[in-house]
Amino acid sequence: MRNILVRGVAAAAVALLTLTACSQRSQDAGADGASAEAAKGFPANSVIGVALPAKTSENWVLAGDLFTNGLKEAGFQSDVQYAGSSTTVADQQSQIQAMVTKGAKVIVIGATDAAQLSTQVEAAKAAGAVVIAYDRLIKNTEGVDYYVAYDNYKVGQLQGQALLDGMKEKKPEGPYTIELFSGSPDDNNSAVFFDGAMSVLKPAIDKGDVVVGSGQTDIKQTATDGWKAENAQRRMDSLLTSTYTSKTLDGVLSPNDTLARAILTSVKGAGKPVPVVTGQDSEVESVKSIVAGEQYSTINKDTRNLVKQTIQMVKDLQAGKDPQINDTKSYNNGVKVVPAYLLEPQIVTKENAAEAYADDPNLAPLTK
Repeated sequence: MRNILVRGVAAAAVALLTLTACSQRSQDAGADGASAEAAKGFPANSVIGVALPAKTSENWVLAGDLFTNGLKEAGFQSDVQYAGSSTTVADQQSQIQAMVTKGAKVIVIGATDAAQLSTQVEAAKAAGAVVIAYDRLIKNTEGVDYYVAYDNYKVGQLQGQALLDGMKEKKPEGPYTIELFSGSPDDNNSAVFFDGAMSVLKPAIDKGDVVVGSGQTDIKQTATDGWKAENAQRRMDSLLTSTYTSKTLDGVLSPNDTLARAILTSVKGAGKPVPVVTGQDSEVESVKSIVAGEQYSTINKDTRNLVKQTIQMVKDLQAGKDPQINDTKSYNNGVKVVPAYLLEPQIVTKENAAEAYADDPNLAPLTK
């Protein structure tokens, strides 16, 4: 199932990689030339392109603002663009090409479609730009130099464990009946989240402790096109009608907060008991829902820290230094293993919400 991630690294080895990442990257520089190019540096007032997908979540909106302000504060000329539609990659393709034409020295890409940007990425590389994949890995191209993200496989594992923990809190004895939702098929992260969650859930399913009521366990069956709330709600409506006229739904694996709220809307609209529902992104409405005791969990992936780390990479490149990385083995995009910097995600439930968001000026007031 897991054709993207190559795992099996012990915790101690991961720590060692963190300490030796910079020297390892220097050794590997001759293979793709990224470090050789980076070592030349570039003027501090250079154009830095940031191509983001459509504004389908609060975090993408926040990221754009943070990049615009952060790059300006660092002395760069920022060119931050959003794709106009979550269902087409054409906008992003043309935006990246325009950044290449402007002479951007670094192009940061949050991919709309991970598999359809190779031509633009390779054009950027040929023009001398360094390409950083932001949050979503870009597939099937040698042109991606770095990847910066939260550890998305661990995100899935945390979601899977939260689902089991939440159901056990509500009903100490199983078996438990659940449904599975995954993200958009054109987002490389969707499979990573799902595979991480299933690494936790599948043993319980195989033992019979957990039952998928509809029998829909394949990621193609669970996918939510475009990460759109209406698509998740429509599927949940259908599942409730077809499968839960008499049986009880104990839990739903939801990959993010937007879909979690859509699932809860469907359940409440049908007059059914509220199941345990997971999420991700710490969206305001979902944090409110968690505090109110409806949505069970979310994942705290502080966008401020992710953007900050990405801008630090840009600053290092500008100075002619190799950016810090802490993972050189996990993220294979189909033609190369992309050197990555991974941040640690945090599970958030009602129990630890106040602590998790204590330093977030937008979310901390919601937990009091």
